[in-house]
Amino acid sequence: MTAEPVVQPLPPERLIRHCDMSALRFATTAELDDIDLMVGQERAGAAIAFGTEVSAPGFNLFVVGATPDSLDEAVTGLLEARAKAAPAPSDWVYLNNFATPHRPIALALPPGRGPAFRDAMRELVQDLKAALPKAFEADDFQSRHAAIEQAFKETQETAFKALQEEANAANVAVIRTPFGFTLAPIKDGEVVRPEQFNELPEEEKAHLREVIQALEKKLEAVLRSVPAWEKERRADLRKLGRETAEVAVGHLIEETRAGFADLPEVLAHLEAVQADLVENVGLFAPQQDGGPGADGDLAGAAPTDRYEVNLLVTQSAGQGAPVVQELHPSLGNLVGRIEHIPRQGALITDFRLIKPGALHRANGGYLLLDARAVLGEPFTWTALKRALRAGEIRIESAVDLLSLTSTISLEPDPIPLAVKVVLLGERMLYYLLAAVDPDFREHFKVLADFDDSLDRVEGSEALYARLVATVGRRKGLLPLEPGAVGRVLERAARLAGDAAKLTLAVEEVGDLLVEAAYWAKRDEALTIRAADVERAIAEQVRRASRIRDRVAESILREIALIDTDGAAVGQVNGLSVMDLGDFMFGRPTRITARVSPGAGKVVDIEREVELGGPLHSKGVLILSGFLSGRFAGDAPVSLLASLVFEQSYGGVDGDSASSAELYALLSALAEVPLRQDLAVTGSVNQHGQVQAIGGANEKIEGFFDICNARGLTGSQGVLVPAANVQHLMLRDDVVEACAAGRFAVYGIATIDEGLALMTGRPVGAADADGSFPEGSVNRLVADRLKAFGRARRAMEGRSEGGGA
Repeated sequence: MTAEPVVQPLPPERLIRHCDMSALRFATTAELDDIDLMVGQERAGAAIAFGTEVSAPGFNLFVVGATPDSLDEAVTGLLEARAKAAPAPSDWVYLNNFATPHRPIALALPPGRGPAFRDAMRELVQDLKAALPKAFEADDFQSRHAAIEQAFKETQETAFKALQEEANAANVAVIRTPFGFTLAPIKDGEVVRPEQFNELPEEEKAHLREVIQALEKKLEAVLRSVPAWEKERRADLRKLGRETAEVAVGHLIEETRAGFADLPEVLAHLEAVQADLVENVGLFAPQQDGGPGADGDLAGAAPTDRYEVNLLVTQSAGQGAPVVQELHPSLGNLVGRIEHIPRQGALITDFRLIKPGALHRANGGYLLLDARAVLGEPFTWTALKRALRAGEIRIESAVDLLSLTSTISLEPDPIPLAVKVVLLGERMLYYLLAAVDPDFREHFKVLADFDDSLDRVEGSEALYARLVATVGRRKGLLPLEPGAVGRVLERAARLAGDAAKLTLAVEEVGDLLVEAAYWAKRDEALTIRAADVERAIAEQVRRASRIRDRVAESILREIALIDTDGAAVGQVNGLSVMDLGDFMFGRPTRITARVSPGAGKVVDIEREVELGGPLHSKGVLILSGFLSGRFAGDAPVSLLASLVFEQSYGGVDGDSASSAELYALLSALAEVPLRQDLAVTGSVNQHGQVQAIGGANEKIEGFFDICNARGLTGSQGVLVPAANVQHLMLRDDVVEACAAGRFAVYGIATIDEGLALMTGRPVGAADADGSFPEGSVNRLVADRLKAFGRARRAMEGRSEGGGA
């Protein structure tokens, strides 16, 4: 039998890709120019440019990336650059609606004119407070007011005097009592008492009664005229007040108009203000008896507050469009709110208590929102979609929506909305919204998908060095030496999980720089050195490694059974990854297989007890396909096999252990032991090809740590898929051990390559007749399966014979 080539350990240079320091020609990063944080994001940048420039409705942006938090600064910087060239949007104010105060009027003003209008109205009110009282204290007003009062008094006195003279002529007195007027006969200048009246002759009494009745009718007519005279007096006084107010107010209003002659809406409002001032001049004038009333005041407010201007948002004419990021997108913070003031047991409000939301502040520009935060706030997502669909901002309150209380509220005019909303979120969140919300695609038609990594090609390391320098400067950190930058670059490749990539998760890189700067300052260094970066990485790992250390301890104390030497049949060291927050680590797990004659079923014990996920179950089912394709021939495989992750007490998912499971299964069938000083990771397809998996670095290091703690023998190592070799960025201690021949990493392309390494025996290839060479692993497997088939047929024959 021809000897098969044995896979050789990977050389050290393939276990890590060091930074090319020759490309980093600088003394410190202080010499490097800043770079746009959008480096390597040409696709996302083009999407953002398109989304910000197209004006059709619904073309808002959803920006996605693996770490949305790191997108904020890059996206904000890009939007601010575009916003500077855009025209500034209108200022918006709310004004009192004198006709219907519960419906304040929204008014748009040119950019920057809102504060001037607000200040002009405040100045007008202050001037009115001084001018109107003086006008009512003037001699002309006082004399005309006195004349009206005197005319009213004379009219009353003339009417009563005529009635009094007529009554005196008829010997009747008009007497004023606390309850009004009464008439009584008089004799000799004195009122006739009732007993004296009764002693008079009947004819005289009848005559007096007739006279008194006639006079009572005339008195009643006079008294009925008094309210009309009073009304006329009040009307004259009101007319006088209006005329006086018009004179006093007119020139002040004209002065205010002069500053806004180009704004018809403002002029119309000033006319309404003038009309309301004249109509309600009593708000400013000293109260005169019968003078103009102060009706229509805002509840609980000072009388002059009705003329103020609520400046909602303002923009400087030259500052461009606004870029607003709302970190707490509650309903009120998004669409605005109407505040209330408690007064005498009730909650009252007016137009001055209308507060802007993020949509108001960003109107005419860009609004950045965290998608997860928006979805986490009650009513906010629905309100955002409603505003975008209607093209207007209508202030809504959660209290009103839920009808929790009954308060005096307002219905402000809605404000037209023209804003680009930019949502930041994870990719999965975008896909979920697209799948479950039918309105989502209507409002967010542009996807800006940020790349997670940058290709590590010629020139990219120098470019990334500038990115590191930029992030450090923005955080106010010490400059980095070239060696420190190189170590950051290598860490960036490790974070990307690929030696040919550099992570674009700027936030993680920034955190590393902050911690490295801390250690540099502790040593009173003027720059960040490679040792500082190395220590920062080590400290990050140390803080998060408690669980990893406990897992390793359980293996070293032989609580969790893992062999790192010797050989065993049907037993292999599989490798898995545990992901705890921001920390990942690999842990070895013993996988075992048992076989017997059966109906061709491979039992996944994890699946049977509902601890195995669908991906793991798929991997096990693939093993059946492999066995059938290689060994079934014309007859079904007569096998009953069981596979299990030993001492696994949690869920198992993923197919990265399927190659290890296949090794264990073939070992059990061939009764050939597998090396326990090797660990295996990688998935397998039905043709026996080993496929790439994730977390290769962590898995290798996890098995290395156990072997190193027990003592490296020089034969220990890890089998990884050949496709994963390009991803390797192993720790320095692992690379050094491999370079010294004390540990090994093997790149495996097929199950046969791995099986030869694990068993130390030839695997054997089938000849033209489908037979395998004598003594090969495949021949042993095939012979065992044939024996299982004969045993099964014999058992079935006995069963049929017994049944007959």
